[in-house]
Amino acid sequence: MASSSKLRAAKGEEGEALTVDMSPMIDMVFLLLLFFLVNATIIIVKTDPKIDPPVAKNSRKADDGTGRIVINIRENGDLYNEQIQLLADDDAVKAYVKAEREVIEVQGYEPKLHLRGDRNAVFKHCRRVLRLAASEQVDRVLFSTYGFDN
Repeated sequence: MASSSKLRAAKGEEGEALTVDMSPMIDMVFLLLLFFLVNATIIIVKTDPKIDPPVAKNSRKADDGTGRIVINIRENGDLYNEQIQLLADDDAVKAYVKAEREVIEVQGYEPKLHLRGDRNAVFKHCRRVLRLAASEQVDRVLFSTYGFDN
């Protein structure tokens, strides 16, 4: 019987209810939420509404969206950057690619040329941009196309 009296004494009074303080748990949830928001990388590629990309049956979505240097090639061969600013000549394209490459490398990513060409654009314009980007040490290329879900 001595053990049962010890149990009653340790349990406390009958009117007293046990509660768990949830404040630290809520604080931890908010800290984790802030951590993931701060470390998340938001990738937004602005599209040029005057470009109609080609359709490719075997296209696939790129896994990594980081480090993209976007150049839009319109039907008439005009080149535009992601902010829809005209890249008038080869020197402007090289300067744009070089500046973007340097920013991307500082962020710790590998620079990739993201070409968004119109379906009616001649390939020689793509080849020109590829050559200019390669001269600025950017040799990975992504082509934008419309695809099909298989």
